[in-house]
Parts: sequence; C-alpha cells; structure tokens
Amino acid sequence: MRTRLDSGNPLTEAEAPGAMNKTSTAASLAESSGAGGGERYMDPFAGLFTAASTIPLQPLIDRPHVHRLFESISWGQAENLYGYQQPLTGMSGPWVERGGRRFLMLSAYDYLGLIGHPAISAGAVAAIGQHGTGTGGVRLLSGTAAIHLELERALAEHLGTESALTFNSGYAANLAALGTLLEPGDVALLDAYAHRSLYDGCRLAGAKIQPFAHNDIVDLERHLASFSPAHRCLVAVDGVYSMDGDVCPLPALIEITRRYKAFLLVDEAHALGTAGARGGGTADHYGIDAGEIDLITGSLSKAIPAGGGFVAGRRATLAYLQHVSGAYVYSAGLPPPCAGAALAAIRVMKQEPERLVRLKYNADRLKNGLLSLGFDIGQTSTPILPVITGSNESAYRLARHLFDAGVIALPVIPPAVPRGTARLRLCVTAAHADDDLDMALSAFASLAPSGRC
Repeated sequence: MRTRLDSGNPLTEAEAPGAMNKTSTAASLAESSGAGGGERYMDPFAGLFTAASTIPLQPLIDRPHVHRLFESISWGQAENLYGYQQPLTGMSGPWVERGGRRFLMLSAYDYLGLIGHPAISAGAVAAIGQHGTGTGGVRLLSGTAAIHLELERALAEHLGTESALTFNSGYAANLAALGTLLEPGDVALLDAYAHRSLYDGCRLAGAKIQPFAHNDIVDLERHLASFSPAHRCLVAVDGVYSMDGDVCPLPALIEITRRYKAFLLVDEAHALGTAGARGGGTADHYGIDAGEIDLITGSLSKAIPAGGGFVAGRRATLAYLQHVSGAYVYSAGLPPPCAGAALAAIRVMKQEPERLVRLKYNADRLKNGLLSLGFDIGQTSTPILPVITGSNESAYRLARHLFDAGVIALPVIPPAVPRGTARLRLCVTAAHADDDLDMALSAFASLAPSGRC
C-alpha cells in the first residue's frame, strides 16, 4: 500500500473550529514564511517524503493514522516548516551552531546553564576513569557502582527524602514506580496535563485511569469521593508542567489525598533545580517537607545536564522496587559518566546559587516582554513560557519566522497539548544574557498580535 503525499494541508484540516483565532498572527506569518521561504531545514529523512508522490508502506504500518502523519510531514517539508530533529554541531547552550550558522537557543532544558560546566564535565570524565563507560550488568546483580550509591544519597538529601533510586531515564523511572506499585483494580487519578510517562506507567500496571481537570482540586475531590474505600487510589501530577509552566497546588493535593487515604506521586522532572529557594523542587517551592509526598520521580537531563531518572521516597518502598521493578532488575545500570555528571551537577547547584537567581530574573524578563507584546503565555510562573498560537499552522510558521531571525523555538502541537492550543514552548536558562532576551523579543515583536510593532 502507498500513501499519497499530495493531499493538501493535513496540519490545518484537522484543526478545531476557530483555532486560528487564538492570535491575530496567522495571516502575517503565512506571508512571511511561505512555501520554500528562507534557509531550508535539513531533511532528517533523506528524501523519504520528497523523492516521490507516494511512499510504499509495509503492512506493519499501513494504518490510517500513519497515512495522516506522513501526509503532515510531507506538507511540512514542502512548506519548509518541518524544523524538528535538526542536528547541532556542538554542545547545547544559550547559543548553538547548526549548519555553520549560530542560533539563539530557546528550546533547551538546560535551565541552570550547566551544560559544559567544567566541574560537571570533569565529574563525567572521573567516573569513566574509575568505573568505565558502562556497568556490565543490571543493578540487582553486578551493575551497581559506588558512584550510583553516592548519587542516590545526594539526590535524597537534595530532595529531602529518605532514599532515592536511579534509572536510565525519567520515563523509565515513572514506568518503574507506577508499573510496579499499582495493580489491576487500583485507581489512578492523573492530572489531565500530566506527562505521558505517568499515563503509560498506569497502563503498564493495568490500573483504572481517570484524568481530572488540570490543577482542579474540586474535580479531583469529586473523583476521589466516587470511589469505594476498598479501592487503592493514587493521584499523580507534575510538579511543574512541561507544556504550560505552571505549578501543581501541592499543599491542597497533600491535604486531600490524606483525607481520602490516597497516595500521591509528584513528577519533578521540570521542578528539580528550578523550583524553590534552593532548587529542591515543588516541596521546596511551598516550604513543605518532601516526606509528605509518597513518591517523587524525576529526570537527570533537565536542570541537571546528564542522563537518567530517579524515584525518591521511603526506604522500604525503594527496596521493594529494587527487587521487583523490571526497569531495575532487567535493565543495565545508569552509565557511570551520567552518574558522575549528575552528582557533580548537584554539588554545583549548591555551590552556585546565583544561577537560580539569574534563572528567575531571566524568566520574568522574557515573560514580561512577551506579555507587553500581546502574546498569550498562559498561566506560567516558571522558566517554561508557552507562546500559545491556537492553530498548528500558526505555531509552525511562528517557529519558522523565528528561525529565519536566528532563534530556535520549536512548536508543540496536539496530542502533546489539547486541540486548539498549539504553541511554541520556550525554555529560559540562567545562561541567557540580557542581550539574548532582547534579541528574542525583537524577533517576536515583528509579528506581535498587539499590533504595537
């Protein structure tokens, strides 16, 4: 079976009615970055979507949703709007290089500007010197290195928990925690905007999944009250939401889960290093003892520029995961250089608190600038700044306009966000200078919906 590549514009055909009205930028964006405009994006598919009018599909992927996806990619490439998977020729940071040209980076998770920090690079190199590049086994058997234990102690201390356990990614950490601790018949109440890995972990466990309205304690209580006390119930949320930049109402979540005898999991992937007076996460942000949270999960590849993920909580719970979780028992341990870099990053965070101060200053500066230009940035209160365009096409064209101006700011479309709320997701870092943010705002200003520019 072949899928046709000339079926119009699937990115807009599937839009929710009225989605283009979110901002007034759609028409000017279309004029400024039409088909073939500007420098061509690198084609990560080596001509797969441009060499012919049809693509032969193997029976394994000959499905309607695959046809729709491929049609979207083909249209995006024809319009010079498919800007994903563009390779950088050096390390990430406030400025990056792609294809011999320098760009201001506003789509990297390096919140504290720690990528390339000499102490962190030295930590990775020292770990290789002592432990090599791999563990040679799973953690339960021969794959535990001394640096794993040192990192886990440092993580627990920084988070304020009894213990911590590392995995090969934040995604794997959520699968490990939820897939192991929940069982068929249990109920999982997940914030509607919670990370995909939380949903997948609950599916792996066979638990009944019930989303509740985003950050809505009243809706959460309605769900909790509807379940029999015989059901084990777990509530799972993000500490900081990766697409919206808002923070979960942790004090209310703790109170209501205790009242209904439910458990609480908080994913701190985007909160660790960014939230709280010392970057300790959501509990630090609210001045709450992290021991009030049953499970804390997170990533070691955001503010901490390494790789891997973690589950933190009570010692007995983590001892159980060490013997039952598939992601721990059947997967090789975190590579030593990642553990060494993560450990060094935690130390740098403590030694250089000025980075967190600068991060918050930069976030406020860019946020206020975008608001003054009339852009919709939602309810963010963190370094994650969504620029909500409404339609998919407007998001792609705004990203293209910024790229032509020397700024990388990538679009996020459904299903990663609700229909009609496509956006650019900007990530500010402590490494951005005032001039960098002024350049970004200047690029946005030329298409500001307020009409002031």
